[in-house]
Amino acid sequence: MELREIEIFLTLAEELHFGRTAERLNVTPARITQAIKKQERQIGALLFERTNRTVRLTSVGEQLRDDLRPLFEGLERSVRRAKQAARGHTAVLKLALLPFNIAEFHTYWNEFRARHPQWELQVHRLPYTDVFGSVRKGDYDVIAVWGPVPDDITIGPALFSDDRVLTVSHDHPLADHDTVSVEDFADHPHSMPPGNPREWEETYLPFTTPGGRPINRLRPVTNVDDLIEWVLNGDIIHPFPAHVTEFWKMSHVRFIPIPDLPPLTYHLCWRAEGETEPIRALAQVLTDLRGA
Repeated sequence: MELREIEIFLTLAEELHFGRTAERLNVTPARITQAIKKQERQIGALLFERTNRTVRLTSVGEQLRDDLRPLFEGLERSVRRAKQAARGHTAVLKLALLPFNIAEFHTYWNEFRARHPQWELQVHRLPYTDVFGSVRKGDYDVIAVWGPVPDDITIGPALFSDDRVLTVSHDHPLADHDTVSVEDFADHPHSMPPGNPREWEETYLPFTTPGGRPINRLRPVTNVDDLIEWVLNGDIIHPFPAHVTEFWKMSHVRFIPIPDLPPLTYHLCWRAEGETEPIRALAQVLTDLRGA
């Protein structure tokens, strides 16, 4: 199995979606399908179970994923270090952001690169599930999320704050409301990603209304594509930070202000025991440019 084919397999094992895998790897979905079929022929067993709506790893696929992941990550690190040395870089700082408005923060990233050309800054979108696990495992060095954070995570300077809006389908019973209250949430199902601390999730979507009624999660969601699809279908409603209104201008979606849900403030965060000089330098850039 060639290195690129291993990358395709591991990415699909993570995304469980051919379209998203193709987008991440900058290839066509047909290329992903072709590579997986070739691997299955070589191994003599199915690696994924596919239906029109879902993609799942088989037991053979799970074993192959667990065996290949550490080997591939080791190869990636070796190649990355070689590339860094060739470019004169001494370290790579991997930053992942949960908000969608990544492009609005280029001023900070450009300033960091100008001040510290010896370090490479990589900016990624942070996955929905187990956000603090991603920094604990070393997938990323710094993440941008709201608080509260676990005790082993350091909370750094604020990136920005954002008000809250409720997202509903255009024909939803709440669609014609000028504002909504958290109390209204109990009348409709919601979804949230799994694997995150309860206290942290509570800040984003409370588990009960001010009146004490439960706010029910219909089913877990692992990616934004499914989340939006479920909203569009009228299966759920979902609160978002208000900046999404600039990115999802769709006629069949309604964004309704939520005055009694506090704003979200996103901070740079990192593993307390993993603080490095590049992390401190990035935090200093935000402090200098934001004056906070």
